[in-house]
Amino acid sequence: MVSTPTRAKGGKPRPGSTATAARRPATAGARLRSAYRGFWSALEGTGTSRNGSTYYLILGATLALTAIGIMMVLSASSVESIAAGKSPYGDALKQGVFAAIGIFTMFVLSRINVVWLKRLAWPAVGIAVLLLGLVQVVGDEVNGNRNWIDLGGITFQPSEAAKLALALWLATVLARKGRLLGQWQHVLIPAVPVAAVVIVLILVGNDLGTAMIIMMIMAAALFFAGVPLYLFGIAGIIAAAGTAVMAVTSSNRMCRITSWWTGQSCADGIDANYQATNGMYGLASGGWLGVGLGQSRQKYSWIPEAHNDFIFAIIGEELGLVGTVVVLILFAILGAAIYRVVVAQEDMFHRVLAGTIMVWLLGQATVNMSVVTGLMPVIGVPLPFISYGGSALLMSLCAVGVVLSLAREQMAPAMRPKKMLKFTARTGRDKKKPKNSRKRA
Repeated sequence: MVSTPTRAKGGKPRPGSTATAARRPATAGARLRSAYRGFWSALEGTGTSRNGSTYYLILGATLALTAIGIMMVLSASSVESIAAGKSPYGDALKQGVFAAIGIFTMFVLSRINVVWLKRLAWPAVGIAVLLLGLVQVVGDEVNGNRNWIDLGGITFQPSEAAKLALALWLATVLARKGRLLGQWQHVLIPAVPVAAVVIVLILVGNDLGTAMIIMMIMAAALFFAGVPLYLFGIAGIIAAAGTAVMAVTSSNRMCRITSWWTGQSCADGIDANYQATNGMYGLASGGWLGVGLGQSRQKYSWIPEAHNDFIFAIIGEELGLVGTVVVLILFAILGAAIYRVVVAQEDMFHRVLAGTIMVWLLGQATVNMSVVTGLMPVIGVPLPFISYGGSALLMSLCAVGVVLSLAREQMAPAMRPKKMLKFTARTGRDKKKPKNSRKRA
């Protein structure tokens, strides 16, 4: 005999019945979703009263991270600059100039219609591939990586521009294919070959870290375009096999992996974990509140590239756990706000472009901080908005400008900042309308 749930009067299940227990998880999930939506509704407003809080959260977090970056570049680079006979303010001033240019460009991009950028997709990716090829011919090599082109005393890194160009191009191509993406042939061509060309050119320059970020950008674009998930499984197996081959065929990469895994020097006596070890010393010595701004000891040539890839360690040493948590919170705010922009997009081009930029910035930040904290082997990836590097800062700010343009469209019309460039698509009626037509009185 099968027992049935007992019910109280009125047909409602009793508190201890099986039906009530079955409904509890759904009710809890519904309450959580309702609370989440209520929080953002209270923050943003609804309907015509949307106040643009998402727009200002993205803008505020970006400006705060950029300001922290300039301040920490000044602190982390001053000692080695003095030792090299240069001005202690030189690197910080360069970073400030690129920040000013980037912020101006960010505001320009935030005022235009993103659809207008479709016109630049093919020229942008073509120029990016051309510059990446040019790097291998006339580029400068630094620390074993050939990534930079010297333009009259100013070095430019084309691989940083390639990130934004590829994100824009992938969004344009995938949106044009639309419903055809359920077929693997349309997923592969032309998206994968063009992205593979960019990745190969970067790997020829021996920059595995940037190549990983480009792979993230490609995967994110395909994901937000709605590509079948089984293709990601196949691509993951191929990527893992390729990564293993590249690691085994390079003694330097194998040394980094073994040093990270064992904590010991390689067979030839090289300590590839030296940079990460001293970065951990910096984080550990910072404590809760840090040793004080400008008082780092690890920046005295103990951490190579302290103002670049390992600037997060200097933040932890000088500003302590509180400083690192502030940086993490700012990235979390930036990610949550961009995610709100992504999920609000109905057009595939907008969704893919915003989602790809989100994965690019947050994924790169995650990789950088994972390397500094010893969760990953040492990979040369800068911390967005904070690490020294004009090309990386400029392109990151431009990417945020694109997202701000989409966030701006979610604001109430009366509260939106004015546009600078408009894109209007002519409809069939407009084309058929006679030139001399007049409105009736």
